[in-house]
Amino acid sequence: MFANTAKGATSSAIIYSIIETAKANNIVVEKYLVYLFDNLSKIDMQDSDSLGNLMPWSHKIPEDMKIKDKK
Repeated sequence: MFANTAKGATSSAIIYSIIETAKANNIVVEKYLVYLFDNLSKIDMQDSDSLGNLMPWSHKIPEDMKIKDKK
């Protein structure tokens, strides 16, 4: 509705998906996006293990990015 082009709509959907997936995995979104953008430029995009390590559900995500449980 707010995208002027199909490519713009696709790009928006990708960003929203990344954000909502981070939220669903109790990750601080802003920190995760910085981490993701910093590390995507350093890995081989064809290496599925490297990409898997950047996913919000990965155990390789630094602890300081995770939202602490309120007990």
